[in-house]
Amino acid sequence: MATLDIELAQAMTYRLQELLERAKHVKKATTVDPALPVSELVGEDELLLSDAVGDKETHKSIVERAARNIFYDILASTPIDHPAFVQIWNLLDILQYCGDRDQCYSGLVLLLVEELLDSQSIDGCRIVFDFLESRREVLIATNSKNKDLVILRSCNELLRRLSRAEDAVFCGRVYIFLFQSFPLGDKSSVNLRGEFHVENVTTFEVSAQTSEKAEDRMDVDVGGEAEAVTAPDGVREEDGIAKSGAPDQNVKEKPQTLDTDTLYPIFWSLQHAFSNPVRLFSEENFNDFKKGLEATLAKFKEVPKVIQAPSPEGKRGVKRKLDDGYDEFASTFNPKYLTSRDLFKLELSDLAFQRHILVQALILIDFILSLTEKSKKKPYQVNAQKALQYSFTLSEQDTEWASGIKNSIANYLQEGPDGKFYYRMVDTVLSRDKNWVRWKMENCQPIIRDRVSTADFLEAKSGAQKAYSSRKVRSTLAGLDLRFLSDSESASGLERLKDLDRYVVPSAESFAEAVAGIELDMDLAMTEQEKENLGEAKTSKTWRALRIASKDKLSLFDRIEDSKSLERLFQPDTVDDTAAEESAPTAPEGRDAVLQEQQRAEGDKRAEGVK
Repeated sequence: MATLDIELAQAMTYRLQELLERAKHVKKATTVDPALPVSELVGEDELLLSDAVGDKETHKSIVERAARNIFYDILASTPIDHPAFVQIWNLLDILQYCGDRDQCYSGLVLLLVEELLDSQSIDGCRIVFDFLESRREVLIATNSKNKDLVILRSCNELLRRLSRAEDAVFCGRVYIFLFQSFPLGDKSSVNLRGEFHVENVTTFEVSAQTSEKAEDRMDVDVGGEAEAVTAPDGVREEDGIAKSGAPDQNVKEKPQTLDTDTLYPIFWSLQHAFSNPVRLFSEENFNDFKKGLEATLAKFKEVPKVIQAPSPEGKRGVKRKLDDGYDEFASTFNPKYLTSRDLFKLELSDLAFQRHILVQALILIDFILSLTEKSKKKPYQVNAQKALQYSFTLSEQDTEWASGIKNSIANYLQEGPDGKFYYRMVDTVLSRDKNWVRWKMENCQPIIRDRVSTADFLEAKSGAQKAYSSRKVRSTLAGLDLRFLSDSESASGLERLKDLDRYVVPSAESFAEAVAGIELDMDLAMTEQEKENLGEAKTSKTWRALRIASKDKLSLFDRIEDSKSLERLFQPDTVDDTAAEESAPTAPEGRDAVLQEQQRAEGDKRAEGVK
């Protein structure tokens, strides 16, 4: 029996080698893409692999043994960057085609890819991952449940090999591949019990350095010479304290910022709260956290900002100040925290480092804000599983502080290069994370709904058509004549609507009469509100009257002094003529009598002069 299995395995090996030879003519490229069109390797009546010998499981094991023999031979003799290595990709495509048709194990391709990842360097793994990304939809299309364990195991093993500092982009590719390979509601990636990653411990130096610091000394210029004077009791002059120790009344008090050495242990102690937020349920720890975060944010605002920029040669560590006009904020280098005191001052000025810390703070603040009394009364909080319910409730004072520091961090993150875009991205991720937490609290209800059956769809479609189908309008409805809505009379009905007799422009006299009536009502009004309403109505109608009268009485507008004289626009012209005659000069006969009287008076004056 063993001899027969060996012969069958050899025959299957020859068959796979024959298919690989044909693949060289079908696929000319020596790269991962495009995929091998396996269906073109054989004719219409030819089988891809020989008929099953014995039961189906025996046949599958024979195919696996033959495939592994070829796989190991090529892997041992050909490096992954060699053009001949395309035979591995062609072999995997053939096995995937057979697995979809139940001629071999469906997970055989992923098992071989897992061994291929273990045998390659990080650079080689990138090429292997190109194959996984390009064939992802085909790999998970059928029998994906049997492949989940292999995908998880191979990706997690690859992530353990990768450096989060130097291979951050590759790590992201692996995570994206996992997210796309599993359903959105799959519980394999859900932390159901809400456990925190307390194993992620950040170690730092606890004891302060004993060397004398330059910050504890001040330079005083006396007579043009620099003289070092030590501040009394370790107090600095710039903090508003004079050399004598008395407070300076002229110095405005400013927010205190700690020096680098003092801030060092306070800053790194924040990582304890970030990795284990339940520590903040203790009042002492929470007060320490508040002071530490406030001091950190104040220090970030004070120090000059420096961003990392890749050099043209691709070297890391090249930094430029923001004032240099460097616009791009992009670097694939994502270092693990270096907690040395000697590097702490440089890290504080690194804008990327600041953003890493502040985003962690935002995540933690969102967590503690979900523990307020108001938030815990929400239905999904009340009905959440016990592992995600906490007895701690955030006080109103702490809630106000958390909201204030969150706004301060949000405003600060929007500064710097691409700050608006960066904060919008962070805010979007945190908003989605809140929805994810809520989904977990609701015990991970199914996200994907079943497809609507064909019968239900046709029934709903038929009902909608019946509900909105056109119905014949009756000529009379409740005694109303609706014949004007019919199509035959639509044109004549439209013309009747345009008839000039249907509407008329009100006259200016009607508005003037209305204004006069309003004035009488204002004299009888009892309350201020009533007078105000009547005043607004009077103003409106006065404006309308003037607007209509401007078409044919614009020349008479000089008669109007205020709204009370509005009726003068509509008085007959005889009134104005009478008034004009009364005020006009006398007639020609009257003018002659006046002249004669004047001449007689002048003659009298001359006679008196002669006498």
